[in-house]
Amino acid sequence: MNNKNNVKAPWLDNYGNVPPTLEYFEGTMYDAVDIIAKRYPQYIVYDFMGRKTTYKSFMKSVERCARALRAIGIRAGDRVTICMPNCPQTVIMFYAVNVVGAVANMIHPLSSENEIEFYIRESKSILAITLDQFYHKFEAIRQNVELSNVIIASIKDELSQPIKTGYMLTEGRKIEKIPKDAPVMTWNYFMRLGDRYHWKYRIDRAADDPAVILYSGGTTGTTKGILLSNKNFNALGAQIIATNPMFRPGDKMLAVMPMFHGFGLGVSIHSMLVNGGRCILVPRFTAASYAKLIKKYKCNFIAGVPTLYEALIRQPVMNGVDLSCLKGVFSGGDSLSIELKKKFDKFLYDHNASVQIREGYGTTECVTASCLTPIHMAKEGSIGQPFPDTFYKIVKVGTTDEQPYGEEGEICISGPTVMLGYLDRPEETANTLRTHADGLTWVHTGDLGVMDDEGFVYFRQRIKRMIVTSGYNVYPSQLENIIDAHDLVQMSCVIGVPDEYKMQKVKAFVMLKAGLTPSDEYREILMNYCKKNIAKYALPYEIEFRDSLPTTLVGKVAYRELEEEELKKLNNK
Repeated sequence: MNNKNNVKAPWLDNYGNVPPTLEYFEGTMYDAVDIIAKRYPQYIVYDFMGRKTTYKSFMKSVERCARALRAIGIRAGDRVTICMPNCPQTVIMFYAVNVVGAVANMIHPLSSENEIEFYIRESKSILAITLDQFYHKFEAIRQNVELSNVIIASIKDELSQPIKTGYMLTEGRKIEKIPKDAPVMTWNYFMRLGDRYHWKYRIDRAADDPAVILYSGGTTGTTKGILLSNKNFNALGAQIIATNPMFRPGDKMLAVMPMFHGFGLGVSIHSMLVNGGRCILVPRFTAASYAKLIKKYKCNFIAGVPTLYEALIRQPVMNGVDLSCLKGVFSGGDSLSIELKKKFDKFLYDHNASVQIREGYGTTECVTASCLTPIHMAKEGSIGQPFPDTFYKIVKVGTTDEQPYGEEGEICISGPTVMLGYLDRPEETANTLRTHADGLTWVHTGDLGVMDDEGFVYFRQRIKRMIVTSGYNVYPSQLENIIDAHDLVQMSCVIGVPDEYKMQKVKAFVMLKAGLTPSDEYREILMNYCKKNIAKYALPYEIEFRDSLPTTLVGKVAYRELEEEELKKLNNK
């Protein structure tokens, strides 16, 4: 490679030598885990609310689930929607879908009814699995989609008896009962179908075959399915270990990042399972419960968004906790401020940890992280260096022309984790995946950055208009489309407002239709409408009525003016 910015990271050599190319497993995700399970059958694959499961037992459940999938007619290439938090059934179903050659469509369980309907239609899913507490969302949209079956799982089914009793007396009591005649099958009934299926259930699939669909707004703000292959995930698993040579089979990873997100699925789950790691599965957490889990399990690796680390510092339960068990602390999903890094590094030092927080960067178009601060060297404000076999290039915005070191431009990425493309969107795919003069396929991220002459990358800002709240990407144009669809609304504009905890919070400005006077009643109507149609994490914290919205010379809403207004308000407080 002759391009001046095509710098590989010196992960395996403290002297800065470029490492040899990593070897990547040429099989499926399931195959990669199966090899490890045979090597470490009695190692713990995951802990869930006090209950441990070995690799051997887990693989038996995956195979049983795969047989059940075949029994109800799932075939190679079919899409299966998994609308679940981090719990055993999610992990079992994810790999079972892979065994039968189908594609796992991963979606947020807190998505609104309309969003779930969109994801099922977009992916052309024929089967879905969700928790009993989310059944009502599927009931509401069932007649609008073509699902042959809906499987209903329950947290209680994976709990030990003492904890199950406590759960049913607390959280379990809040879950609405599912009608006896509901057109669904329970997880336990579904799994029993696998016991009676004795034909071939393993399907031969190649490393480059489609395996997973994740979602992102891409560079335009329009939600798109990102099609990822077996190799994308298996390559990530190899890269994660290459960049963390201190990892040993049996090491514990606190898996709080959700499995519908590339960070949670790719790093916290798959990269651990293909290397003999142990996942602490957490379906729902707060900063306080996160702190207790670190203390209880003496985790070796933790990952989170900056807001989580900000909150962790303030948790009383962390007072006096010995964190010498930590081998790796990773921050992603949003920019880690220099001030927060300094504060958290001191927090780690004060709690006997020998490591510092390492910031990374990535996009769902490359599964998740593709760049990470090395273990032996960090630069203030940098997001680190590219993973092995991954190249970063800074180009002049709107072109494929490479910028010199130190010059700002668009971040482009090439490597073994680059997506197959956007689902059924060839034009969008062509805009994002481009072949440059060097013959490589590059992801144009839509993000601005700089690279120095040692291959360290510095993230500047997003070219695209996007709000990042608590690590989640929120696309204003999507929310505006939803709000504008209401009968009361003439026009809306959604912006991100700086927030100490969430980094940004969502605010909506609304122009009511002519003749309507702003009132608390209308605000409540619109908020209830938003709650039904917008995911919880993306909900506006405030709706402000305006008689008019500022516009540019060409008639577009001048959202930057509104952003500046809010900044002035904050500065004047």
